[in-house]
Amino acid sequence: MQDEIVRAMTRDGFVKAVAIRSTALTERARQIHKTLPTATAALGRALAAASMMGNMQKTKDGSVTLRFHGGGPLGTILAVSDWQGNVRGWVENPQISLMEKYRGKLDVGAAVGTDGTLTVIRDLRMKEPYTGSVALVSGEIAEDVTQYFAQSEQTPTACALGVLVDVDQSVRAAGGYLVQLLPGAPEDVIAKIEAGIERAGAVTKMLDGGMDAETMLQTVLSDFDVEILEHTPVAYRCYCSRERVRDTLLSLGRKELAEIRDEGKPIDITCQFCDAVYTFTPSDVGEILENL
Repeated sequence: MQDEIVRAMTRDGFVKAVAIRSTALTERARQIHKTLPTATAALGRALAAASMMGNMQKTKDGSVTLRFHGGGPLGTILAVSDWQGNVRGWVENPQISLMEKYRGKLDVGAAVGTDGTLTVIRDLRMKEPYTGSVALVSGEIAEDVTQYFAQSEQTPTACALGVLVDVDQSVRAAGGYLVQLLPGAPEDVIAKIEAGIERAGAVTKMLDGGMDAETMLQTVLSDFDVEILEHTPVAYRCYCSRERVRDTLLSLGRKELAEIRDEGKPIDITCQFCDAVYTFTPSDVGEILENL
């Protein structure tokens, strides 16, 4: 089943929602970063959240970056989405493995930590990107995203995320949803959303049972008449290139580049988001120096 994002709105105009099935892209991230299960779950949740938020803002060529830094053993977690929802990410310490919170439940909160912040950077293709930051609530990712929307954007939001890791450490299921109240929504709408979320249960259980993103949304919003607005395929996608890496080398400055050239050995630069390796020979570095 292909990864995709589904956007919807209730016909009464009081609720908008988005859901994602992100199993394949999370597995791709696991393979690139060689994450152990706890890191896989944390990074996978962050990727799903970033993907939905990037898709929701619909600013062409814009992006959304989520940065979780909670002081836990995983270190910093970064997830970046383009305007369609294609996403890439990185975790500082991918080989961290913690005990389960209870059987079948990885302790993501302890691995991420709560002594820090979630920072959201929205690039809306204006002069300066919008940056908002909130204190982490639990380190479980979904609760922290909910807190961000409540504090920084004053939007009542329900966020649920999940990553199910199989016995061979591969990703068996991953995804989530965001449900948001629109202005003017009456109190009974909140009660209906809460009841629907409780009936639907865990994201991983729904996805592992064969649900796609649309069915998951319909299940959560079963008390509403839902209009599906859009289906968008998404993937783990990195936009690195030799030209971009070359620009990074330029930022080192003349002195350091001259030292690299004079050492006479090629250098390999690996993209932090994917497994691409870019090799620059002393001659390549000399050419960069000439263009400074």
